[in-house]
Formats: sequence, structure tokens, C-alpha cells
Amino acid sequence: MSGESEHHDQQALKALMLEMGEKARAASRIIATASNELKSSALRAAAAEIRKSKQKILQANREDVNEAETRGTKGAFLDRLTLDEVRLEAIATAIDDVASLHDPVGQILAEWTQPNGLRFQRVATPLGVVGVIFESRPNVTADAAALCVKSGNAAILRAGSESFRTSSLIAEAMRMGFKSVGFPEDAIQLVPTKNRDAVGLMLSGLNGTIDVIVPRGGKALVARVQDEARVPVFAHLEGICHVYVHAKADLAMAERIILNAKLRRTGVCGAAETLLIDQAVVNIHLPMLIQSLLARGCAIRGDEIVQKIDPRVTAATEEDWRTEYLDAIISVKIVKGLEEAITHISQYGSHHTESIITSDQAAADEFLNRVDSAIVLHNASTQFADGGEFGFGAEIGIATGRMHARGPVGIDQLCSFKYRVYGSGQIRP
Repeated sequence: MSGESEHHDQQALKALMLEMGEKARAASRIIATASNELKSSALRAAAAEIRKSKQKILQANREDVNEAETRGTKGAFLDRLTLDEVRLEAIATAIDDVASLHDPVGQILAEWTQPNGLRFQRVATPLGVVGVIFESRPNVTADAAALCVKSGNAAILRAGSESFRTSSLIAEAMRMGFKSVGFPEDAIQLVPTKNRDAVGLMLSGLNGTIDVIVPRGGKALVARVQDEARVPVFAHLEGICHVYVHAKADLAMAERIILNAKLRRTGVCGAAETLLIDQAVVNIHLPMLIQSLLARGCAIRGDEIVQKIDPRVTAATEEDWRTEYLDAIISVKIVKGLEEAITHISQYGSHHTESIITSDQAAADEFLNRVDSAIVLHNASTQFADGGEFGFGAEIGIATGRMHARGPVGIDQLCSFKYRVYGSGQIRP
């Protein structure tokens, strides 16, 4: 009987997910041509409903957090899960910000006329249905939904079991907001089950109703998505981000940037994980930087030179250069110059975000040109790897691949394009 019951459950889940796919596809056809005014109105109504539902959402979040703590969850993962009034207001504000963004749909990206008189336009169009699979961050529910709607897409959201209660209520509030202004509720749908098999069904594409998948979570989740997905994926596997202190770096600036890049929020993908110090400034910069990090509770794993600075520095292994700690830990390596820094980043980085600290513009330009990461910065913290900081309003994720979208995926990156061609009777000879 248990086998029959399990089979029945699987069939029921498959039917549920296929129905969600069909609803999303139907909604996407409507919102693809919705006016900017209607989309913006729907998003502002969704933000208002989240504010109205504040107490319910925060209570659900407390239950999610308590359950996570009972399972022994700690550190950065717990921080990503936890909401308070300030963070919830930030979620609603982010939706309002997205509502105020330009409408990317229908934008003319390029225009030209051929000698035969045919006039060509490349025009932005929605992708269709975006599947978002995420783990602990309940804010992804709102960010992803808002960005998809603004760019004319429907979204199917699959929250992790850790944030299930919180994410469900956020999605419910947004749908209520949509309904209140006559916008399709099914523009966003949150998978109403913790059953992990729902992920596999989404990766299959739900009979062609999902056009792209965006995973937001740990390495295991992203690796599974990239391995199993039968539709395109926007993703980054890890955020192994570097800060390189060049020979001509200002020490005070370097200290400020490094402390922010590593410790502002250790659990975000833009947090610096490896610090590279030019050997030319080891005696000048290294002691102060090491002391500043240690004084703020950051563990350091360093090479032999770094270990000699302070006995609390532990030896870095080969694995440390490849590790995304997402914690108050940083690996520190001395390099012989710009070339070795770039080589190290090329060998161990994840093509996410890297920063150089220097007053030498030529060195900065070489670093920015040669480092093959989605985001490269000069004299700024890696924690600016965020769609909001780019002026995108929010982001659905950071993409480190080289196809279509790269870096923060905002409304413009959630669009494809088509060609409109205007003639006056031309035929091809």
C-alpha cells in the first residue's frame, strides 16, 4: 500500500506542477503586453499588502527561524533567513523601487536601415515564465516576483523548506495586491509543498511552460540545477570573491574596503573570501590589516608570511583558496605583483566579483580588463555586487556564465528580443 500511496502522491504532485505551469504560461501572455502603469500599480499594491500583513509574516518567520535553530542551524544561514520589521520594510520598499523603474518591454535596442529600404528594429521582449528555486532567503520571493512582473514575465517560485512559511505569506500578500488592481494573480505562484521532487519537475521545464531557471542557494542546489535542468539557467555556483591590495594602495582606504568587503554581511555572495596583498607593501600594510580583521572577530588563514604576523593566523591549505566561507573567515595570500594576483584569481576564482585597491590607474585598468569575472571593481567593496546598488532596483540573482545575462540579473536581463522589420513592398531577388 505504501508504494501505491507514494505513486499516487507523485502523480498528484506532477499534476499540481503541470497545472501551475499552464497557469503561469497563460498569465505570461497577458502581462507580456500589460502597460507599464498596470504593472507598476500591481507592484505598489503588492508592497502595500506586505506592509498590511506585517505581523502575520513576522510571526511565520519566527516559526521558520525557531525550527531552523532546533535543527542546529547557525551563523550566516540563520541570518539570511531572519526577518525583522526593518528587513520586511526593506522588502516592501524594494518592490516599490522596482515599480518605479523604466519598463524594459518594447524598448528599441537597436535600429538601422538596409540599402534596399528595409528598416530593422531589435526590440526587447519578455522571456516568458521564469522558475526561481531558492533556499533560506525569504526576500527572494518578493525580489524575484517583482522583477519578473516588471519585465513582463510570470514566475513560479520554489522556496526552501527553511523559509517556507515566510515565503508563502509574502507570495500570498503579493497575489492579493495584484488581484486588487485587476492584475493576473498567477503572475506569481509559489509551489505549495516542501516536497523536493517539485524541484526536479521544474528542472524538466513542466512540459515547456518554464523558459528559464534561476537558482538562489548553496553550492549543492546550484550544482544540481546546472546538472539536471533541461531549460536555460542563470546562476552562479559560488561567490569566491577577491580583494587585491596593489603596491600603490592607500592603507586607510584598503582597511575600510577590506573590512566592509569581508564583514559587512558575511553570508552574501559578494562577501570577500580571499585577500591578496602585494609583497611590495607587506611590511607597510599587512600588520595593520591583519590586526584590524582579527580585532573584529574574523579568523584568518594565511600563507607562511601572513602566519608570521600573528600567532592567531592559521595555515591556509590549497582548499582554502577554493572555499566560499560565507562566515567571518578570510584566506590571505602574498603575491609578487599584479600578474600573480590575476593568475591566482583566474585559477581559484568563481568569476563572480573581484576588487583592486590602488592609486595606479594603469594597474587598475589592466586588472579590470584582464580579470574575467562578472563584476570587477576599482577602489570599492565587493559587497556592491548587488542589483540594487547597480540601480536595478533589485536582482533575481547574480549570473557568472557568459551567455545572455551576466552579473546582477535585473529587469533588462530578464528580457530577450525580437526583430521588427518594416518594408514597402520589397521582395528578395
